[in-house]
Amino acid sequence: MEPRIWLIGGPTASGKTAISLRLAREIGGEIVNADSIQLYGDLAILSARPTPDELAQAPHHLFGVADGGEAWSVGAWRRAALPIIADIRARGASPILVGGTGLYFRSLTHGLADVPQAPAETRAKAEAAFETLGEIAFRTRLGEVDPAAAARIAPGDRQRLVRAWEVYLAAGRSLSDLQAATIAPLAPGDWRGVVVEPPRDALYARCDARLAAMFEAGAVEEVKALMARGLDPALPVMKALGLREIAAWQAGEMSQDAALAAAQQETRRYAKRQATWFRNQTPDWPRISATGPEEQWRQFLALSAP
Repeated sequence: MEPRIWLIGGPTASGKTAISLRLAREIGGEIVNADSIQLYGDLAILSARPTPDELAQAPHHLFGVADGGEAWSVGAWRRAALPIIADIRARGASPILVGGTGLYFRSLTHGLADVPQAPAETRAKAEAAFETLGEIAFRTRLGEVDPAAAARIAPGDRQRLVRAWEVYLAAGRSLSDLQAATIAPLAPGDWRGVVVEPPRDALYARCDARLAAMFEAGAVEEVKALMARGLDPALPVMKALGLREIAAWQAGEMSQDAALAAAQQETRRYAKRQATWFRNQTPDWPRISATGPEEQWRQFLALSAP
């Protein structure tokens, strides 16, 4: 039997890293990053990337491999992850994918549409249509060719609305049709998924404490260095939790205390969105609801037994 592939997901600060490290030590597994910000080398501290001590405990892949000036998509991550997963298995080890970016997991378990890259002029046409029509009328127009996307995309999510329209313009088929025709690269029997989801109060307390520690541990210097590069604010790395607030503090727009409080609040909101995503998209994955590392590990063992 080939080594099992482990998928360990959940909101930020939930305890995923500790479980994945212990699992890797126990079974000789190798950890593969499934977090969209931990991909970038610029924000080791602010993204809660594994520490040097943690990295030394097991082989790690796809952590800090991208430059902040790059824009990795779900597809780019999957193209990088699949050969790594295959290589780990070929060497008789178990890949352990860990992170909070749910779409990364879904791209492996449900597939990812082969969506064409729209030409610049097509993207510009889609953006112009949104500007002219406004969201309500634009969504109505999208619904005429892709009703599933028009119903699925959340209010205010301009980026995904425009993307769905530009895909239709470029491909002549709806994004939903393309997505429905995909094949999952991981066979159902090859992988096991687990969601780490401690009680909300405990999760929020961990988020707050970790962010405060980041402010003291060098996250400020990371943000200063990144902001000095003058990167496009739309790049993924520029959306890292806490970056905007630290940058505002350093620019004199708010105090340190206010920046920390605002960053903590945004992190709690993000954790809530992540938990909601996993609850809706992976309802059949076992849940680890314990809080402490030892309790979480014992629960993991119980849930992951054959």
